[in-house]
Amino acid sequence: MPILEVDESTLYYTIKGKGIPIICIHPPVLTSINFIYQLEGLSRYFQVITFDIRGHGKSPFSRKPVTYPLIVEDIKKLMDHLDIKQAFLCGYSTGASILLEFLLSTSKGRALGGIIISGMSEVSDWRLKNRVRLAKNLAKIGALPALARSVCNSNSNTKELFDKMLLEAKKGDARNILQYYDYSLNYNISDQLENITMPISLIYGGKDKTFYRYAQQLHTKLPQNEITFVEGIKHQVPTKAASKLNQVIYQFIQNLQVNRGE
Repeated sequence: MPILEVDESTLYYTIKGKGIPIICIHPPVLTSINFIYQLEGLSRYFQVITFDIRGHGKSPFSRKPVTYPLIVEDIKKLMDHLDIKQAFLCGYSTGASILLEFLLSTSKGRALGGIIISGMSEVSDWRLKNRVRLAKNLAKIGALPALARSVCNSNSNTKELFDKMLLEAKKGDARNILQYYDYSLNYNISDQLENITMPISLIYGGKDKTFYRYAQQLHTKLPQNEITFVEGIKHQVPTKAASKLNQVIYQFIQNLQVNRGE
């Protein structure tokens, strides 16, 4: 099992394929399994790296609180460990907020661009706030199995994938998961989006009504971006619209390479 020692903790990761690296970042409770279709499909063309954030899946409890800056530092250490100078960052849901944090930090020179899937730069509407608060409360009272079952059920498209996702999600540590949720509730870098000059691909489900406002906010404020809405899909694009998502990511990176003359 590939692991990386970080501070007093360890990160589990998976790497597959060759070529331009893509590093995938998952939301709370879920694990790197959420990108199983990207790992399989995109690794035919690129080097795809997935990892479990501290306190999630096969990455054990972290004494350091899980925050976005800490996760950004862990990604940098993983890149160093794998001898990756630059990579595309791919973030799903709150994982996309970590991607934005990466692009605003001193690490930005190590990014080739970003792929934001159903993401946001803040949690500002009452529906999403309530969903995050409910998840926080479930983690806080020790109801992680129930929370994991609900999250995995909404993100899986087959019984086999549900079983895999649930098995890994239940290994998470509620303390770190709670910290991840906490940080997402208070995170807001919407007024800094103009400072992100890297090319960004925005990908959202066409039926994801709650996130439509976040999609438009990022599309309006990010200087260099393109936006795609996947018809007939809500929030769970990586698993429920994997073929379309992989196609959009492939075309996005290929077009950038052509424009850069590579």
